[in-house]
Amino acid sequence: MVTKSVVSVSVAASITITSSKLVINPAHRFLCLKRLSSFNSFSASSLAIKWRGVSSCSSNKSATAMEGFTTRTRASAQPLENADELISSVETFIFDCDGVIWKGDKLIDGVPETLDMLRSKGKRLVFVTNNSTKSRKQYGKKFETLGLNVSEEEIFASSFAAAAYLKSIDFPKDKKVYVIGEDGILKELELAGFQYLGGPEDGGKKIELKPGFLMEHDEEVGAVVVGFDRYFNYYKVQYGTLCIRENPGCLFIATNRDAVTHLTDAQEWAGGGSMVGAICGSTQREPLVVGKPSTFMMDYLADKFGILKSQICMVGDRLDTDILFGQNGGCKTLLVLSGVTTLSMLQSPNNSIQPDFYTNKISDFLAPKAATKDIELRGDLSSLNGLDCVRIVHTIKSIVRAEQSRAVHKVVAASPRNLLSQPTMSSLATNDRCWKSAPSEIA
Repeated sequence: MVTKSVVSVSVAASITITSSKLVINPAHRFLCLKRLSSFNSFSASSLAIKWRGVSSCSSNKSATAMEGFTTRTRASAQPLENADELISSVETFIFDCDGVIWKGDKLIDGVPETLDMLRSKGKRLVFVTNNSTKSRKQYGKKFETLGLNVSEEEIFASSFAAAAYLKSIDFPKDKKVYVIGEDGILKELELAGFQYLGGPEDGGKKIELKPGFLMEHDEEVGAVVVGFDRYFNYYKVQYGTLCIRENPGCLFIATNRDAVTHLTDAQEWAGGGSMVGAICGSTQREPLVVGKPSTFMMDYLADKFGILKSQICMVGDRLDTDILFGQNGGCKTLLVLSGVTTLSMLQSPNNSIQPDFYTNKISDFLAPKAATKDIELRGDLSSLNGLDCVRIVHTIKSIVRAEQSRAVHKVVAASPRNLLSQPTMSSLATNDRCWKSAPSEIA
């Protein structure tokens, strides 16, 4: 949450006011909510501005009322305002792909420059996707087609995770794997040396129901792996169900349970979770999930590269997979709003998953912003004239320029009511486009 500070303003003799100071009056406040870069003090010939922190929680009635007036309810996730600080705090960035690097077959703006910048700073980059339709080698070709230089060793798809999990438990090589999914899973199982059946070739198979019909299945199947499958049909549902329910010890493995995916950049499409859900319904079993948000891939990556999880930042567009994946693994988390999750979804009172930071897209790394503060300018302004207001405003603007702050939100005049009606202030308000009037009644 942005820090809020109070600014006490002293007006020197050069301003045409009879008294040497503005007396702070809780009933009359000029609220400047420009978000300025953090600093301790500023002085000019006409103004002396000093900072002190204000607690966001107070038992004082008037302070509580002011909090309600100057702030709005925010999610606990912080907007990414200092990208450099985050970049320097970790060694490795794990990026989701769909909705972060690309949407469908379209690269998201600014991605190549962002990845190049992070590599130039010596950061390790890893790309993790729950999409199991491709193998790591196939994903490498997609990166290449999009103009991105990413090695196969930097790519971890849930198709690979399924094969890696079977290897990690010493799945018997004489057992078979039935696949409800696409080519990516088959290729990774083959590379790992496992026997498999099913996959896309079962997409054209149909069941002709007739009296007394009994569907046969392979009793040597020791695991059923379910992933996203555009050739999903009733044959596959029944075959997988028979294996899980009737073959002793048969494993039920899901590459992911994503509700939606980005097959194109035009809309969301039903994801792998819909296929997994069908098998859950027919078997009354819950799967072992090897993709996000399961910690299996995070543990695998940490062991493979020798990375401390506290030195990893997980970047993704989904709260219930990417962000939860990072949190389950003890990593820093950054949500990007370029994919599935919107700001309203993040800030919804029904959402309990809060990332450390959020931003619009990963190219925001290229334009790091200085740490900012909300400031509150208090004073009895009842005797100020237009020239006084101009001097105050220009002094604050000079601070903004000096601190190279670009994070300007708004300026609110709470008192007196006619302050913004003065011609000079109205002109400034029009030009600045961040001035707003607000009620002066403050308890």
